[in-house]
Amino acid sequence: MTPAEDPSGPKSLLAQRFRGFLPVVVDLESGGFNSRTDALLEISAVILDMDEDGTLFPCETHSFHLEPFEGANVEQSALDFIGIDLESPDRDAWPEEIALPELFRKIRTAVKKHSCTRAVVVAHNAHFDLGFINAAVERCGIKRNPFHPFSCFDTATLAGLAYGQTVLARACQVAGIPFDNNAAHSAEYDAEKTADLFCGIVNKWRALGGWPLEEKAVPAE
Repeated sequence: MTPAEDPSGPKSLLAQRFRGFLPVVVDLESGGFNSRTDALLEISAVILDMDEDGTLFPCETHSFHLEPFEGANVEQSALDFIGIDLESPDRDAWPEEIALPELFRKIRTAVKKHSCTRAVVVAHNAHFDLGFINAAVERCGIKRNPFHPFSCFDTATLAGLAYGQTVLARACQVAGIPFDNNAAHSAEYDAEKTADLFCGIVNKWRALGGWPLEEKAVPAE
């Protein structure tokens, strides 16, 4: 067991950076905007890592196509927008109750590796994605959700601060991250671009002296 894997040992740099949280970048595609009634159709998660110099980078991506849950609403306009054909024989969709525990298992492994307390969702307009995750967790009766139930990091907000842009494609463009609009609206593609954007903002902030903060002496009274 390495020190980073020992809960009683020293925390990894990644755990120190985000107060014990492991940031996991998530994107999903759905059959509408209502997390309670509309189908969850795709989910992708990018697990991040940090090198010994404190530079954050995408490490591994896990993606699943999902079968609509029983009774789920799927708007045709949503399918047209994201380009999903539910009848395609190549879709290889998994039931939620199988795919989500498998995804969560991989995330919990990363949480343990870095001696973090739990994962936190990073996403573009993050509360949308977190709402669908929480609804699916409740629907499937999943007991071991690795994500914090309400805290999240929103790259739309961060990109607005860092680059003056809140649309993912435009923020990536300003940040110098290649973005193909024809490939967008795939959960995997958008998650990976969001991961690049989040890591870029965090690393830029570090380069400007934002973290780690140097300890300052407290003047004697």
